Amino acid sequence: MNDAFVKIDLHGMRQDEAKKAIDKAIASAGPTTYQLQLIHGYNRGTSLRTMIYDWYRYERKVKRIIPGDNPGITVLVLRELF
Repeated sequence: MNDAFVKIDLHGMRQDEAKKAIDKAIASAGPTTYQLQLIHGYNRGTSLRTMIYDWYRYERKVKRIIPGDNPGITVLVLRELF
């Protein structure tokens, strides 16, 4: 995965499925991948968003977690752009 900004659609996934997909994306992120944009939605609850914050705030490859353009998106910053 060599794109600078990678989008991962987590709609319809359970927490364990989403975690596997995110872990795989982090592991396969190339040196030019700056952010993973996780699209989880928010109309059916916030369990995926909560799981993302709980599991990945201490992940050493994740520099920081920021909200996306809307409440249904969370961004994992792997590298800073500057």
